[in-house]
Amino acid sequence: MLEIRDLCFRYSRHVPVLNGVDLTLNDGKIGILLGKNGSGKTTLFRLILGMEKPERGTMLLDGKDLSKCSRRERAKRIAFVPQAVQFGALTVYETVLMGRISRFGFAPGKEDRLVTERVLAEMRLLPLASRNVDALSGGERQKVAIARALAQEPGMLVFDEPTANLDLQNEQLILSEANRVAKERGIGILISLHDLNHALALGDRFFLLKDGTIRYTGGEEVFTEEIIRDVFDANVRIVTLEGKKHIINGGL
Repeated sequence: MLEIRDLCFRYSRHVPVLNGVDLTLNDGKIGILLGKNGSGKTTLFRLILGMEKPERGTMLLDGKDLSKCSRRERAKRIAFVPQAVQFGALTVYETVLMGRISRFGFAPGKEDRLVTERVLAEMRLLPLASRNVDALSGGERQKVAIARALAQEPGMLVFDEPTANLDLQNEQLILSEANRVAKERGIGILISLHDLNHALALGDRFFLLKDGTIRYTGGEEVFTEEIIRDVFDANVRIVTLEGKKHIINGGL
């Protein structure tokens, strides 16, 4: 379980980017982080990943204070799938094996290779194992990025806009894989998304950022026309079809 309390951060002497963020995400659940560009989503991820140090506040993962973890130890606990994935000239197998780097020393061992093969099978990537990652489609590359993260055997996954620049079919594929991983592995996944309908379809819990704090938290009940107008300065209509909410751009 991820627990964040009173998290604050500012760049230099500037106005705080995050000002008292509280967030709880249970194991096996998908949390969706939403907010306008510049609302602090990326900064929150950087703090969770240890790329920045908070001015104040606590971050606990399964009761462990993340601020007291080394970068290597944190990499064992939290895996990150960025929006822009860079692999280099590696095969799919080599790329996923590199997800074990925080767990092996000079060279990977038998356990590292077994984990890699298991993850490739789980993600249905074994037929592509010997292919160069650069030769894959966008959706396949994103699946490889998820597989590399899973090879770390983390307690939590963090995704930054995992469907950015993907076509509709691959968007659905990646969202489906994220949902499967959370449920089957029982680990928490924190994802930032722009598409509110994708968020509704995927998320268990939603965290809406505005003015440096989580303004609204909850299930799909937080998706109201008033709340969306407050957070995004956008007018929308919310309709219910077959028992599910859908958000429609309401125009001006």
